[in-house]
Amino acid sequence: MVFPYKDDNPNILTPVVTIGLVVVTTLVWLLVQGAGGEPRLTLSVCELGAVPSRVFGNQPVPIMSPRGPVLPCGEVGGLGWLSVFTSMFMHGGWFHLIGNMWFLWVFGDNVEDSMGHGRFVLFYLVCGVLAAMAQMLASPSSPVPLVGASGAISGVMGAYLVLYPKVRVHTLIFLGFFITTIEVPAYFMLLYWVFLQVIGSLPAVGGAEAGGVAFLAHIGGFVSGAVLIRLFAKPELVQAHRYHHSVIGIR
Repeated sequence: MVFPYKDDNPNILTPVVTIGLVVVTTLVWLLVQGAGGEPRLTLSVCELGAVPSRVFGNQPVPIMSPRGPVLPCGEVGGLGWLSVFTSMFMHGGWFHLIGNMWFLWVFGDNVEDSMGHGRFVLFYLVCGVLAAMAQMLASPSSPVPLVGASGAISGVMGAYLVLYPKVRVHTLIFLGFFITTIEVPAYFMLLYWVFLQVIGSLPAVGGAEAGGVAFLAHIGGFVSGAVLIRLFAKPELVQAHRYHHSVIGIR
């Protein structure tokens, strides 16, 4: 397992939006989702998560488990299309939340550098919506709620790959009980992550369940971010960032 924990990529702007997203998402987890306590966790996921069968108005298809058919959130309720936005701020557990916020913290600040605060808010939301659509269109009758910021954050990672492919990323390597650290170029770290998402998405493409992980949303978000960064990035901010790097000796 490879886990990034920092990059050699200083900021030129204070990442107020990145910090704000981390704070808001964490507060939603604590105050709306009850920090994972029941019944608030299940209620929040079902009411504020994006359930494809509700969003598209399709007859839900029961999901099979070893114990028989499961219909996680029922057939009614929810916020319809609005849930595509609210689902970005819902999470299924502590590790889900912490992992997403950590990746946002590592990669989000420098993407915010490239476009400014206002554009970054819009970029994040658009990537999240496109990521959710990629997952939901693959199973439009599914009653399983889609939750988490990972689709939007995948868009941030796609943008980072385009903007800063050679920046050194410090990563933790877990080999059983042995843990070490290495530095790798951003393109290595991010393409390795994409490879894992593609492999993980194969069961869903074949019509099987993918273990509850929205791999197609991750891929959709990543591709969206890599494409949209050309529209959202401000050339003057990108050049200022590169100049800042050259001044302090970072390539």
